[in-house]
Amino acid sequence: MSDTLPLFPLGTVLFPGLVLPLHIFEDRYRRLIQDLLAGPEPRRFGVIAIREGRETGITGVTALHEVGCVAEIREVNPLEDGEYDLVTLGTERFRLRSLDESLPYLRGEVEMIGDPVGDEAEAALVAQAVGQSFTEYLDVIAERGSAVITVPELPTDPAVLSYLVAAAMVLDLPERQGLLAQPDTFARLRAERGLLAREIAMLKSLGSTPAPDLRSSPYSPN
Repeated sequence: MSDTLPLFPLGTVLFPGLVLPLHIFEDRYRRLIQDLLAGPEPRRFGVIAIREGRETGITGVTALHEVGCVAEIREVNPLEDGEYDLVTLGTERFRLRSLDESLPYLRGEVEMIGDPVGDEAEAALVAQAVGQSFTEYLDVIAERGSAVITVPELPTDPAVLSYLVAAAMVLDLPERQGLLAQPDTFARLRAERGLLAREIAMLKSLGSTPAPDLRSSPYSPN
């Protein structure tokens, strides 16, 4: 079944279960938030990564990726100048079917994808390997960056683990987008196992490297 969502194009990828703070300052996105606040809960919009273009400016977005994530507003802080600070939570993936440009902000006809596991037994086995590799990845980053990285106990649910790893790894946008768009959890975990092996080998060859910020998901000032 299809649904219509307001869209918020960003230069980052939101994953289900991850928190995304946003600062809303552009007129078109102020209007988006005002329209959502005037309607019923849950107040949701689609976060979708920009394929071509940029978040702000006159030219703006020229192309979007196909798969995005629904963001549900959890906290709203209206500011005196008409801007907003938001805290949103990624909830579920969607596939963009068509665009509506009749309002100042984009809307899209979307199809919710869901989050199939795939082969459950294999997903559980790969999740164990990914969890071990992710721990090694963080240890290598800490060693090369002369920092201590501590994280809570990793989730045992394969889907939750797959999204945590996807959000926390230091990857460029196309690779991060590719993980979001994987057909199921098993496929995402297999892709992450390969990426982790590559990144660990690369990090061990470097003298130092920036550490991921595991305290929060990416912040985008829009």
